Amino acid sequence: MIKVSLISLGCAKNLVDSEIMVGHIQRAGMTVIPEAGNADVVIVNTCSFLDSSKEESINTILASHQDRSLRKRRKDQKLIVAGCMAQRYAKELPHALPEVDAFIGLDQVTKVAPIIEEIFARERGRKDAPGSFVTPRSTYIPDYDTPRFRLTPRHYAYIKIAEGCNHPCAFCIIPQIRGRHRSRTVASVVAEARRLVAEGVREINLISQDTTFFGMDTWDERPNPRTPVDSTRGSALTTLIRELQAIEGDFWIRLLYTHPAHWSDELIRTIAECPKVARYVDMPLQHISDHMLGTMKRETSSAHIRDLVTRIRAGIPGIALRTTFIVGFPGETEADVDELCEFIRETRFERLGVFRYSQEEGTRAAKMDGQHTAKTKDARWHRVMALQQEVAAGVSRSFVGRTQRVLVDEPGVARGEADAPDIDGRVYVPKTLPVGAFAEVRITDCRDYDLLALPPGEKPPAYKIAKQAQ
Repeated sequence: MIKVSLISLGCAKNLVDSEIMVGHIQRAGMTVIPEAGNADVVIVNTCSFLDSSKEESINTILASHQDRSLRKRRKDQKLIVAGCMAQRYAKELPHALPEVDAFIGLDQVTKVAPIIEEIFARERGRKDAPGSFVTPRSTYIPDYDTPRFRLTPRHYAYIKIAEGCNHPCAFCIIPQIRGRHRSRTVASVVAEARRLVAEGVREINLISQDTTFFGMDTWDERPNPRTPVDSTRGSALTTLIRELQAIEGDFWIRLLYTHPAHWSDELIRTIAECPKVARYVDMPLQHISDHMLGTMKRETSSAHIRDLVTRIRAGIPGIALRTTFIVGFPGETEADVDELCEFIRETRFERLGVFRYSQEEGTRAAKMDGQHTAKTKDARWHRVMALQQEVAAGVSRSFVGRTQRVLVDEPGVARGEADAPDIDGRVYVPKTLPVGAFAEVRITDCRDYDLLALPPGEKPPAYKIAKQAQ
């Protein structure tokens, strides 16, 4: 029996691809094990969104090869590279990494088992290039009946509702890697969600490159990006949310990766009327300066963003807004950064992250004039993050004294509605609270981005903060 070990890098969307590969490997009768040293095959599912992620992917591949070389008894171990980097550099990698036995593209995640069998069946000479199974254009999207083995804890899961992206963002390579936006059907997503809830999942995280564009690619007449979504036209995020709300059970629905161009009053109203939808929205804005939004090709304006934030907060009481910004983009001025800082200070986002611009080959921005030095990018990043730390501290203090519903992730560590898995803050609770269950707690104190809590009526100090808080 062939034993396979898989290393998954990058975002949650990549993790779903890894889960699908593991599901197909197991269905083929192979065994998936965590220890790479005991495996017949090691698969590295790569990311190549930023230079840092490419570096991590390359280092992981080389480390896997080095480990294989050092283990004399495992010199016959096969090494497979999958994912975004394999797709992006399909022509270059087989020659740059002769240590790799095969490269798998994004459309081959369901074909991983026969590819493994083919690798073991064939005999290659030493001078042969590694096998590449990458197809030029990615078109695959998962369905509800796709074999899948979840790599997340039992109580939460990700559902990829669409694949690809149609946006022309100047800094982003994703559309070239993952192709045009293509949505699953509402029925497919609902069927998968219903099965997950039946298995005990208490939080469903909806993900894609552009969650708010869900279903719009299936419309006969594609609307302008700013046209309000009308769920009566068929597949739309509002339709999906209402059908997920109707599933029996106690669980959260969390929206990740929403684009500001496709929000509508109907979507705001739908979220407000569906109590299972966590009061949390992930909406990367990238900047607020019209100068930068135009240069970045973001298809939104400063006025649109400001108005949208106001409407979301007014329409969904208690909503927590998470966003990300990019600093150091080509041509960004100090005035642009000043405007961004003032916007952050005024808006007081509950959750916020900042990226230093990464000059990615193949993007429009990579060829732009006005590229900034690493020193300038770092200075602007530190300035914005210092400001957000002040804002976050105030936001955390505002929770103290409140009662909050949390989902316990591990002994002593939970999350509230305002915290997505592996992204946001934590709520430290007594270790006696059962993992994978909801609990009502009272916030007693805060530490930067994290909160401390006890069951109502219990007096501190009844527990010690978990080591992760230190």
